[in-house]
Amino acid sequence: MGGDKSPSEIVAGARRAHEELGLPVVLVGPTDGTLGDVGDLEILPASEVIAMDDDPVRGVRTKKDSTLVRAAEAVRDGRASAMVSAGNTGAAMGSAVLRMGRIPGVARPAIATPLPVPDGRPTILIDAGANTECRPEWLVQFARMSAVYMTARYGVADPSVALLSNGEEDTKGNDLVKSAHRLLASRGDVRFTGNVEGRDLLRGVADIVVTDGFTGNVALKTLEGALSSFVDILGRAMRSSPEAKAGGDALVPALLPYWLQMDPDATGGAMLLGVDGVCIISHGSSSESAIVNAVKVAHEMAEKDLVGELHAAFATEPTEPTEAV
Repeated sequence: MGGDKSPSEIVAGARRAHEELGLPVVLVGPTDGTLGDVGDLEILPASEVIAMDDDPVRGVRTKKDSTLVRAAEAVRDGRASAMVSAGNTGAAMGSAVLRMGRIPGVARPAIATPLPVPDGRPTILIDAGANTECRPEWLVQFARMSAVYMTARYGVADPSVALLSNGEEDTKGNDLVKSAHRLLASRGDVRFTGNVEGRDLLRGVADIVVTDGFTGNVALKTLEGALSSFVDILGRAMRSSPEAKAGGDALVPALLPYWLQMDPDATGGAMLLGVDGVCIISHGSSSESAIVNAVKVAHEMAEKDLVGELHAAFATEPTEPTEAV
C-alpha cells in the first residue's frame, strides 16, 4: 500500500514477478478488494497503512496491524524469505529493525543503493539515508556489510571501498571522515582505496562508496535530480527544431542502452543491510517494472543466503542491545 503508484503498480509488478518469472510472492494489505485483481497471489491481511507523511517511529509503534509491520513479521516468523516496500522508508526500516531484529554485532543497519555506472558494474553507495548521525566505527561496519553484499549480488570477490569526502587527499574531510579514514586504512579485511569526491559516484572508481546517511541521501537525491534534468534538457533540445528532431531520431537508438542502464527502476531498489532478514526498500515512485526487479533481487539475496553471510562476517563483534517495541 506504500508508494506514489500504489496499489496498482505494486500489485502489477508482483503479479508479473510471479506469473512471468515463477517467483512466489505474498501481498500484504487489505482483503476488501482495495488491491484490485491480484490474480493467484495470496494476501496476508493487514488493516492499517503507515502513510508516506506519517512519523515512522510512531507509525510502527501504534499501527501494529500495518502492512509494513505485518510484512516484517512474516519474514521474522519464516512465512516469507524477504520483504519489499516502496512505502515510507523510515517506517520500512523501523519495521525491519524492530520486528526482524539486528544481526548480532551490527551497531546500525544501513541502506545500500546501487548507483548505475555507464558500461560498467554498479557502485554501491552506503549509507543512503538510514543514519543521519554516524560514528566512525559504524562507517567501517557499513563498508564490511556492503562488501559481503557486493560479493553476493555481483560476484566481486574482493571489492574496493572508498570514502566520500570533499577531496581525495587523506587530510580532507570533517572529523567523522578523517576518523573513518584512519580506521578503514588500518584494517586488513577491507580493500580501502582512499577518498573519492561526489563527481566520482557514477564513474565506477570504486565498488563501494561509504558515507553517513545524511550525506549519502543528499548525494543520491542530487544525482537523481541531475539525471532527470539532463533527460528533460535533452528532450527539449531534440524537439526544438525540425533539424534537431531529425538528429534526435538518429541518436535515440544509440542513447537507449545508456538510458536503460541509468534508469532507477532497473536497480531493483536499495538493500537494508544489518537486519536479520532480507529487506528491499524501493523508490517511492516505483513502477511495475521496478517492483519486478525488486522482487528478483529479494529472491536472489534470499537464495544466496546474504543474511547468513552477514551473520558469519560479524560473528565475533560485540552486540549492542536492540530497542524493543
